[in-house]
Amino acid sequence: MSIHSKEIESKADLIKPFEDGEKKPCDFRIGTEHEKFAFHLNTLKPVSFSEKKGIEALLLSLKKYGWESILEGNNTIGLKRKESLGGGTITLEPAGQLELSGAPLNNLHETFDELNEHRIQISKEGSELGIGFLSAGLTPDWAIDEMPVMPKKRYEIMRNYMPKKGSLGLDMMFRSTTIQVNLDYSSEADMVKKFKVSLALQPIATALFSNSPFLNGKLNGYNSYRSHIWTDTDPDRTGFLPFVFEGDMSYEKYVDYALKVPMYFIYRDGNYIDVSGLSFENFLEGRLAELPGEKPTIFDWENHLTTIFPEVRLKSFLEMRGADGGKFESVCALSSFWVGLLYDQISLDSSWDLIKDFDVDKIQDLRLQIVKNGLKSSFGNSTVLSLVTSVLNLSNEGLKRRDVFNGNGQDESIFLNPLRKIIETERTPSDELVKKFLEDWDKDLVNMYKEYTF
Repeated sequence: MSIHSKEIESKADLIKPFEDGEKKPCDFRIGTEHEKFAFHLNTLKPVSFSEKKGIEALLLSLKKYGWESILEGNNTIGLKRKESLGGGTITLEPAGQLELSGAPLNNLHETFDELNEHRIQISKEGSELGIGFLSAGLTPDWAIDEMPVMPKKRYEIMRNYMPKKGSLGLDMMFRSTTIQVNLDYSSEADMVKKFKVSLALQPIATALFSNSPFLNGKLNGYNSYRSHIWTDTDPDRTGFLPFVFEGDMSYEKYVDYALKVPMYFIYRDGNYIDVSGLSFENFLEGRLAELPGEKPTIFDWENHLTTIFPEVRLKSFLEMRGADGGKFESVCALSSFWVGLLYDQISLDSSWDLIKDFDVDKIQDLRLQIVKNGLKSSFGNSTVLSLVTSVLNLSNEGLKRRDVFNGNGQDESIFLNPLRKIIETERTPSDELVKKFLEDWDKDLVNMYKEYTF
Protein backbone atom coordinates (compact mmCIF):
# COMPACT_ATOMS: atom_id res chain seq x y z
CA MET A 1 0.00 0.00 0.00
CA SER A 2 1.31 3.43 -0.95
CA ILE A 3 2.00 5.83 1.94
CA HIS A 4 -0.34 8.26 0.19
CA SER A 5 -3.27 5.81 0.37
CA LYS A 6 -2.70 5.14 4.07
CA GLU A 7 -5.65 6.16 6.21
CA ILE A 8 -4.81 8.86 8.75
CA GLU A 9 -4.87 7.39 12.24
CA SER A 10 -3.39 10.14 14.43
CA LYS A 11 -2.03 13.67 14.48
CA ALA A 12 1.42 12.14 13.98
CA ASP A 13 0.29 11.13 10.49
CA LEU A 14 -0.66 14.75 9.78
CA ILE A 15 2.75 15.96 10.96
CA LYS A 16 4.73 13.32 9.07
CA PRO A 17 4.68 15.02 5.60
CA PHE A 18 6.46 18.01 7.16
CA GLU A 19 8.99 15.82 8.97
CA ASP A 20 9.62 13.92 5.73
CA GLY A 21 10.61 17.22 4.11
CA GLU A 22 13.69 17.57 6.32
CA LYS A 23 16.96 17.38 4.37
CA LYS A 24 20.64 17.71 5.07
CA PRO A 25 21.88 21.16 4.00
CA CYS A 26 24.01 19.53 1.31
CA ASP A 27 20.78 18.17 -0.18
CA PHE A 28 18.89 21.48 -0.20
CA ARG A 29 17.32 22.20 -3.57
CA ILE A 30 15.72 25.19 -5.32
CA GLY A 31 12.29 24.83 -6.93
CA THR A 32 11.22 27.86 -8.96
CA GLU A 33 7.66 28.44 -10.20
CA HIS A 34 6.35 31.23 -12.37
CA GLU A 35 3.22 32.08 -14.33
CA LYS A 36 2.55 34.26 -17.38
CA PHE A 37 -0.47 35.21 -19.46
CA ALA A 38 -0.96 33.76 -22.93
CA PHE A 39 -2.35 36.20 -25.51
CA HIS A 40 -3.11 36.21 -29.22
CA LEU A 41 -0.42 38.18 -31.03
CA ASN A 42 -2.91 39.60 -33.54
CA THR A 43 -5.66 40.69 -31.13
CA LEU A 44 -3.80 40.99 -27.79
CA LYS A 45 -6.66 39.06 -26.20
CA PRO A 46 -6.51 35.99 -23.94
CA VAL A 47 -6.22 32.50 -25.40
CA SER A 48 -8.92 29.92 -24.68
CA PHE A 49 -8.31 26.24 -24.06
CA SER A 50 -9.92 24.41 -26.95
CA GLU A 51 -9.76 26.83 -29.88
CA LYS A 52 -7.76 25.55 -32.84
CA LYS A 53 -4.62 27.48 -31.89
CA GLY A 54 -5.36 27.58 -28.19
CA ILE A 55 -3.87 26.52 -24.88
CA GLU A 56 -4.26 22.78 -25.38
CA ALA A 57 -2.71 23.05 -28.85
CA LEU A 58 0.26 24.84 -27.24
CA LEU A 59 0.68 22.10 -24.64
CA LEU A 60 0.52 19.38 -27.28
CA SER A 61 3.11 21.18 -29.40
CA LEU A 62 5.55 21.14 -26.48
CA LYS A 63 5.50 17.33 -26.27
CA LYS A 64 8.19 17.15 -28.94
CA TYR A 65 10.66 18.33 -26.25
CA GLY A 66 10.09 15.29 -24.06
CA TRP A 67 7.04 16.48 -22.15
CA GLU A 68 4.19 14.05 -21.49
CA SER A 69 0.49 14.86 -21.16
CA ILE A 70 -1.25 15.25 -17.83
CA LEU A 71 -4.86 14.35 -18.57
CA GLU A 72 -8.17 15.23 -16.98
CA GLY A 73 -10.75 13.28 -18.87
CA ASN A 74 -9.65 13.53 -22.50
CA ASN A 75 -8.08 16.96 -22.07
CA THR A 76 -4.36 17.62 -21.82
CA ILE A 77 -4.43 20.08 -18.91
CA GLY A 78 -0.70 20.00 -18.18
CA LEU A 79 2.65 18.44 -18.96
CA LYS A 80 5.26 16.53 -16.99
CA ARG A 81 8.78 15.48 -17.81
CA LYS A 82 10.87 12.57 -16.59
CA GLU A 83 13.70 13.47 -14.24
CA SER A 84 16.20 12.08 -16.75
CA LEU A 85 15.03 14.73 -19.23
CA GLY A 86 15.12 17.58 -16.73
CA GLY A 87 11.96 17.06 -14.69
CA GLY A 88 9.38 19.68 -13.79
CA THR A 89 5.77 20.25 -14.82
CA ILE A 90 3.87 22.76 -16.93
CA THR A 91 0.39 23.43 -15.60
CA LEU A 92 -2.53 25.79 -16.17
CA GLU A 93 -3.94 28.32 -13.76
CA PRO A 94 -7.72 28.96 -13.96
CA ALA A 95 -7.67 31.33 -16.97
CA GLY A 96 -4.89 29.55 -18.81
CA GLN A 97 -1.96 31.30 -17.16
CA LEU A 98 0.93 29.04 -18.13
CA GLU A 99 2.98 27.90 -15.13
CA LEU A 100 6.36 26.22 -15.11
CA SER A 101 6.96 24.39 -11.85
CA GLY A 102 10.65 23.75 -12.14
CA ALA A 103 12.54 20.69 -11.01
CA PRO A 104 14.36 20.78 -7.65
CA LEU A 105 17.77 22.10 -8.73
CA ASN A 106 21.17 22.44 -7.09
CA ASN A 107 21.90 26.09 -7.76
CA LEU A 108 20.69 29.26 -9.42
CA HIS A 109 22.75 28.81 -12.56
CA GLU A 110 20.77 25.62 -13.18
CA THR A 111 17.60 27.61 -12.50
CA PHE A 112 18.59 30.12 -15.18
CA ASP A 113 19.29 27.32 -17.68
CA GLU A 114 15.93 25.68 -16.95
CA LEU A 115 14.06 28.96 -17.42
CA ASN A 116 15.96 29.82 -20.58
CA GLU A 117 15.17 26.41 -22.09
CA HIS A 118 11.50 26.93 -21.22
CA ARG A 119 11.50 30.39 -22.77
CA ILE A 120 13.03 29.09 -25.99
CA GLN A 121 10.49 26.26 -26.24
CA ILE A 122 7.35 28.30 -25.58
CA SER A 123 8.54 31.20 -27.72
CA LYS A 124 9.08 28.92 -30.71
CA GLU A 125 5.86 26.96 -30.35
CA GLY A 126 3.87 30.01 -29.30
CA SER A 127 4.95 32.07 -32.30
CA GLU A 128 3.87 29.30 -34.67
CA LEU A 129 0.43 29.37 -33.05
CA GLY A 130 0.27 33.16 -32.90
CA ILE A 131 0.58 33.17 -29.11
CA GLY A 132 2.68 35.52 -26.99
CA PHE A 133 3.32 35.54 -23.25
CA LEU A 134 2.83 38.60 -21.08
CA SER A 135 5.00 39.17 -18.00
CA ALA A 136 2.73 41.00 -15.57
CA GLY A 137 1.30 40.40 -12.12
CA LEU A 138 -2.18 41.35 -13.31
CA THR A 139 -4.01 41.47 -16.63
CA PRO A 140 -3.60 45.13 -17.58
CA ASP A 141 -6.73 45.57 -19.71
CA TRP A 142 -8.72 42.34 -19.86
CA ALA A 143 -12.14 42.37 -18.19
CA ILE A 144 -13.01 39.55 -15.84
CA ASP A 145 -15.85 38.41 -18.11
CA GLU A 146 -13.55 37.91 -21.10
CA MET A 147 -11.15 35.62 -19.24
CA PRO A 148 -11.24 32.02 -20.52
CA VAL A 149 -11.94 29.12 -18.17
CA MET A 150 -9.77 26.02 -18.15
CA PRO A 151 -11.54 22.60 -18.02
CA LYS A 152 -10.27 21.62 -14.57
CA LYS A 153 -12.84 20.45 -12.03
CA ARG A 154 -10.69 21.72 -9.15
CA TYR A 155 -11.01 25.26 -10.48
CA GLU A 156 -14.76 24.92 -11.05
CA ILE A 157 -15.20 24.12 -7.35
CA MET A 158 -12.99 27.06 -6.35
CA ARG A 159 -14.77 29.41 -8.78
CA ASN A 160 -18.13 28.61 -7.22
CA TYR A 161 -16.87 28.95 -3.65
CA MET A 162 -14.69 32.06 -3.91
CA PRO A 163 -17.47 34.68 -4.14
CA LYS A 164 -18.88 33.38 -0.85
CA LYS A 165 -15.72 34.36 1.04
CA GLY A 166 -14.50 37.64 -0.45
CA SER A 167 -15.02 40.08 -3.30
CA LEU A 168 -11.73 39.59 -5.17
CA GLY A 169 -11.26 35.82 -5.26
CA LEU A 170 -12.18 35.54 -8.93
CA ASP A 171 -9.68 38.27 -9.79
CA MET A 172 -7.04 36.21 -7.98
CA MET A 173 -7.93 33.11 -9.98
CA PHE A 174 -8.39 34.62 -13.41
CA ARG A 175 -6.46 37.89 -13.59
CA SER A 176 -3.27 37.44 -11.56
CA THR A 177 0.10 35.71 -11.81
CA THR A 178 3.00 35.19 -9.44
CA ILE A 179 6.59 34.01 -9.07
CA GLN A 180 7.37 31.57 -6.26
CA VAL A 181 10.34 29.66 -4.94
CA ASN A 182 10.27 26.49 -2.85
CA LEU A 183 13.10 26.01 -0.37
CA ASP A 184 14.10 23.26 2.05
CA TYR A 185 14.73 23.03 5.79
CA SER A 186 16.90 20.66 7.81
CA SER A 187 14.85 20.30 10.99
CA GLU A 188 11.79 21.60 12.75
CA ALA A 189 13.86 24.36 14.37
CA ASP A 190 15.33 25.32 10.99
CA MET A 191 11.84 25.38 9.46
CA VAL A 192 10.57 27.65 12.24
CA LYS A 193 13.45 30.09 11.85
CA LYS A 194 13.11 30.24 8.07
CA PHE A 195 9.33 30.55 8.32
CA LYS A 196 9.58 33.51 10.70
CA VAL A 197 12.28 35.27 8.67
CA SER A 198 10.57 34.77 5.32
CA LEU A 199 7.12 35.75 6.61
CA ALA A 200 8.49 38.92 8.25
CA LEU A 201 10.37 39.87 5.08
CA GLN A 202 7.69 38.83 2.58
CA PRO A 203 6.48 42.46 2.30
CA ILE A 204 10.00 43.36 1.12
CA ALA A 205 9.66 40.85 -1.71
CA THR A 206 6.23 42.25 -2.53
CA ALA A 207 7.77 45.72 -2.90
CA LEU A 208 10.74 44.59 -4.98
CA PHE A 209 8.63 42.52 -7.36
CA SER A 210 5.47 44.65 -7.53
CA ASN A 211 4.33 44.60 -11.15
CA SER A 212 0.57 45.14 -11.26
CA PRO A 213 -0.40 48.85 -11.44
CA PHE A 214 -3.11 48.48 -14.12
CA LEU A 215 -6.67 47.18 -14.07
CA ASN A 216 -9.22 47.42 -16.89
CA GLY A 217 -6.86 49.57 -18.94
CA LYS A 218 -6.27 52.20 -16.24
CA LEU A 219 -3.98 52.88 -13.32
CA ASN A 220 -5.40 51.16 -10.25
CA GLY A 221 -3.55 53.19 -7.62
CA TYR A 222 -1.57 50.25 -6.24
CA ASN A 223 2.04 49.16 -6.53
CA SER A 224 0.91 45.55 -6.21
CA TYR A 225 -2.78 45.18 -6.92
CA ARG A 226 -2.17 41.44 -7.10
CA SER A 227 -1.14 41.50 -3.46
CA HIS A 228 -4.13 43.71 -2.63
CA ILE A 229 -6.40 41.08 -4.17
CA TRP A 230 -5.23 38.59 -1.57
CA THR A 231 -6.49 40.86 1.23
CA ASP A 232 -10.09 40.22 0.09
CA THR A 233 -10.05 36.69 -1.29
CA ASP A 234 -10.71 34.15 1.47
CA PRO A 235 -9.56 35.05 4.97
CA ASP A 236 -9.81 31.42 6.12
CA ARG A 237 -6.84 30.39 3.97
CA THR A 238 -4.88 33.50 2.97
CA GLY A 239 -2.72 36.33 4.25
CA PHE A 240 -0.37 36.79 7.15
CA LEU A 241 -0.04 34.11 9.89
CA PRO A 242 0.61 35.80 13.26
CA PHE A 243 0.82 32.47 15.10
CA VAL A 244 4.07 31.70 13.28
CA PHE A 245 5.83 34.29 15.48
CA GLU A 246 4.69 32.72 18.72
CA GLY A 247 7.31 30.95 20.82
CA ASP A 248 5.78 27.50 20.41
CA MET A 249 5.63 27.52 16.59
CA SER A 250 6.04 23.96 15.30
CA TYR A 251 4.86 21.46 12.70
CA GLU A 252 1.95 20.68 15.01
CA LYS A 253 0.99 24.34 15.24
CA TYR A 254 0.75 24.54 11.45
CA VAL A 255 -1.30 21.33 11.41
CA ASP A 256 -3.72 22.88 13.90
CA TYR A 257 -4.06 25.91 11.61
CA ALA A 258 -4.52 23.81 8.46
CA LEU A 259 -7.21 21.68 10.12
CA LYS A 260 -9.29 24.81 10.68
CA VAL A 261 -9.13 25.80 6.99
CA PRO A 262 -12.30 24.65 5.19
CA MET A 263 -11.85 22.11 2.44
CA TYR A 264 -12.45 22.59 -1.29
CA PHE A 265 -12.63 19.05 -2.66
CA ILE A 266 -11.86 15.36 -2.25
CA TYR A 267 -10.36 13.42 -5.16
CA ARG A 268 -11.66 9.89 -5.76
CA ASP A 269 -11.30 7.61 -8.79
CA GLY A 270 -10.39 10.45 -11.13
CA ASN A 271 -13.21 12.71 -9.93
CA TYR A 272 -13.31 15.80 -7.74
CA ILE A 273 -16.04 15.74 -5.09
CA ASP A 274 -17.15 19.22 -4.04
CA VAL A 275 -16.90 19.54 -0.25
CA SER A 276 -16.20 23.26 -0.26
CA GLY A 277 -16.61 24.88 3.13
CA LEU A 278 -16.66 21.59 5.04
CA SER A 279 -14.31 20.63 7.85
CA PHE A 280 -11.27 18.38 7.54
CA GLU A 281 -11.66 17.69 11.25
CA ASN A 282 -15.10 16.21 10.53
CA PHE A 283 -13.54 14.20 7.71
CA LEU A 284 -11.04 12.77 10.23
CA GLU A 285 -13.98 11.61 12.31
CA GLY A 286 -15.73 10.01 9.32
CA ARG A 287 -18.57 12.53 9.51
CA LEU A 288 -18.76 13.86 5.94
CA ALA A 289 -22.16 13.32 4.34
CA GLU A 290 -20.49 13.06 0.92
CA LEU A 291 -18.36 10.09 2.07
CA PRO A 292 -20.20 8.66 5.09
CA GLY A 293 -17.98 6.66 7.41
CA GLU A 294 -14.89 7.20 5.24
CA LYS A 295 -11.77 8.76 6.73
CA PRO A 296 -9.07 10.70 4.88
CA THR A 297 -5.79 9.38 3.58
CA ILE A 298 -2.40 11.06 3.52
CA PHE A 299 -3.17 11.93 -0.11
CA ASP A 300 -6.30 13.79 1.00
CA TRP A 301 -4.29 15.72 3.56
CA GLU A 302 -1.58 16.67 1.08
CA ASN A 303 -4.27 17.84 -1.37
CA HIS A 304 -5.85 19.93 1.37
CA LEU A 305 -2.50 21.59 2.12
CA THR A 306 -2.33 22.78 -1.51
CA THR A 307 -5.60 24.71 -1.04
CA ILE A 308 -4.13 26.96 1.67
CA PHE A 309 -2.68 30.24 0.36
CA PRO A 310 -0.83 32.27 3.02
CA GLU A 311 2.10 34.55 2.18
CA VAL A 312 4.44 31.70 3.10
CA ARG A 313 3.15 28.14 2.84
CA LEU A 314 4.49 25.04 4.56
CA LYS A 315 4.38 21.71 2.75
CA SER A 316 7.42 19.42 2.66
CA PHE A 317 9.27 22.67 1.94
CA LEU A 318 8.63 26.38 2.44
CA GLU A 319 6.99 28.26 -0.43
CA MET A 320 7.54 32.02 -0.85
CA ARG A 321 4.30 33.56 -2.22
CA GLY A 322 4.62 37.36 -1.98
CA ALA A 323 5.82 38.34 -5.47
CA ASP A 324 3.96 39.50 -8.57
CA GLY A 325 4.54 37.77 -11.87
CA GLY A 326 7.23 39.51 -13.89
CA LYS A 327 9.85 39.46 -16.60
CA PHE A 328 12.27 36.61 -17.23
CA GLU A 329 15.02 38.20 -15.14
CA SER A 330 12.61 38.72 -12.25
CA VAL A 331 12.04 34.98 -11.96
CA CYS A 332 15.71 34.23 -11.28
CA ALA A 333 15.96 37.30 -9.08
CA LEU A 334 13.15 36.11 -6.80
CA SER A 335 14.77 32.71 -6.27
CA SER A 336 18.16 34.33 -5.77
CA PHE A 337 16.81 36.79 -3.21
CA TRP A 338 15.47 34.03 -0.96
CA VAL A 339 18.31 31.55 -1.51
CA GLY A 340 20.82 34.18 -0.43
CA LEU A 341 18.84 34.86 2.76
CA LEU A 342 17.82 31.33 3.74
CA TYR A 343 20.46 28.94 2.40
CA ASP A 344 23.50 30.64 3.91
CA GLN A 345 23.63 30.27 7.70
CA ILE A 346 25.33 33.61 8.33
CA SER A 347 22.72 35.48 6.29
CA LEU A 348 19.90 33.51 7.88
CA ASP A 349 21.19 34.30 11.37
CA SER A 350 21.65 37.97 10.44
CA SER A 351 18.14 38.08 8.99
CA TRP A 352 16.81 36.58 12.19
CA ASP A 353 18.64 39.23 14.22
CA LEU A 354 17.06 41.86 11.97
CA ILE A 355 13.47 40.66 12.35
CA LYS A 356 13.31 38.99 15.76
CA ASP A 357 12.10 42.14 17.51
CA PHE A 358 9.70 43.22 14.75
CA ASP A 359 6.22 43.90 16.07
CA VAL A 360 3.75 41.55 14.39
CA ASP A 361 1.11 44.26 13.99
CA LYS A 362 3.69 46.53 12.34
CA ILE A 363 4.64 43.80 9.87
CA GLN A 364 1.00 43.45 8.89
CA ASP A 365 0.71 47.22 8.55
CA LEU A 366 3.86 47.25 6.42
CA ARG A 367 2.36 44.70 4.06
CA LEU A 368 -0.74 46.86 3.57
CA GLN A 369 1.37 49.98 3.06
CA ILE A 370 3.63 48.30 0.51
CA VAL A 371 0.70 46.97 -1.52
CA LYS A 372 -0.29 50.59 -2.06
CA ASN A 373 2.95 52.59 -1.89
CA GLY A 374 5.84 50.20 -2.58
CA LEU A 375 9.24 51.62 -1.68
CA LYS A 376 7.63 54.87 -0.55
CA SER A 377 6.27 53.11 2.54
CA SER A 378 7.74 53.58 6.00
CA PHE A 379 8.56 51.10 8.76
CA GLY A 380 8.86 52.49 12.27
CA ASN A 381 11.43 55.27 12.24
CA SER A 382 13.05 53.97 9.06
CA THR A 383 12.20 54.02 5.39
CA VAL A 384 11.33 50.82 3.58
CA LEU A 385 14.07 51.61 1.08
CA SER A 386 16.63 51.46 3.90
CA LEU A 387 15.25 48.12 5.09
CA VAL A 388 15.17 46.74 1.54
CA THR A 389 18.79 47.79 1.02
CA SER A 390 19.90 46.02 4.21
CA VAL A 391 18.05 42.83 3.31
CA LEU A 392 19.36 42.81 -0.26
CA ASN A 393 22.91 43.17 1.06
CA LEU A 394 22.38 40.14 3.30
CA SER A 395 21.12 38.13 0.33
CA ASN A 396 24.05 39.24 -1.82
CA GLU A 397 26.57 38.24 0.84
CA GLY A 398 24.88 34.89 1.30
CA LEU A 399 25.02 34.12 -2.41
CA LYS A 400 28.69 35.03 -2.59
CA ARG A 401 29.48 32.74 0.36
CA ARG A 402 27.73 29.87 -1.44
CA ASP A 403 30.64 30.08 -3.88
CA VAL A 404 28.82 28.56 -6.86
CA PHE A 405 30.08 29.71 -10.27
CA ASN A 406 28.92 29.41 -13.86
CA GLY A 407 31.15 28.78 -16.86
CA ASN A 408 32.06 32.47 -17.02
CA GLY A 409 33.33 32.54 -13.45
CA GLN A 410 30.30 34.46 -12.14
CA ASP A 411 28.72 33.55 -8.81
CA GLU A 412 24.99 33.40 -8.13
CA SER A 413 24.80 37.01 -6.97
CA ILE A 414 24.64 38.12 -10.63
CA PHE A 415 20.94 37.27 -10.58
CA LEU A 416 20.30 40.04 -8.06
CA ASN A 417 21.19 42.70 -10.66
CA PRO A 418 17.54 43.62 -11.40
CA LEU A 419 17.02 44.24 -7.69
CA ARG A 420 20.16 46.36 -7.43
CA LYS A 421 18.75 48.54 -10.22
CA ILE A 422 15.53 48.99 -8.24
CA ILE A 423 17.52 50.21 -5.25
CA GLU A 424 19.61 52.57 -7.41
CA THR A 425 16.61 54.12 -9.17
CA GLU A 426 14.26 53.85 -6.18
CA ARG A 427 11.62 52.56 -8.60
CA THR A 428 9.87 49.21 -8.47
CA PRO A 429 8.76 47.44 -11.66
CA SER A 430 5.30 48.95 -11.06
CA ASP A 431 6.82 52.41 -10.76
CA GLU A 432 8.60 51.85 -14.08
CA LEU A 433 5.36 50.75 -15.71
CA VAL A 434 3.50 53.82 -14.45
CA LYS A 435 6.29 56.06 -15.73
CA LYS A 436 6.16 54.45 -19.18
CA PHE A 437 2.37 54.58 -19.27
CA LEU A 438 2.28 58.29 -18.50
CA GLU A 439 5.41 59.52 -20.29
CA ASP A 440 6.33 57.10 -23.08
CA TRP A 441 3.24 55.17 -24.10
CA ASP A 442 0.69 57.98 -24.17
CA LYS A 443 -1.46 55.78 -21.89
CA ASP A 444 -1.67 53.11 -24.57
CA LEU A 445 -1.19 49.62 -23.06
CA VAL A 446 -0.63 48.06 -26.47
CA ASN A 447 3.02 48.85 -25.81
CA MET A 448 3.06 46.58 -22.79
CA TYR A 449 2.44 43.58 -25.01
CA LYS A 450 5.54 44.52 -27.00
CA GLU A 451 7.94 45.29 -24.15
CA TYR A 452 6.82 42.92 -21.40
CA THR A 453 6.79 39.55 -23.12
CA PHE A 454 8.40 36.63 -21.35
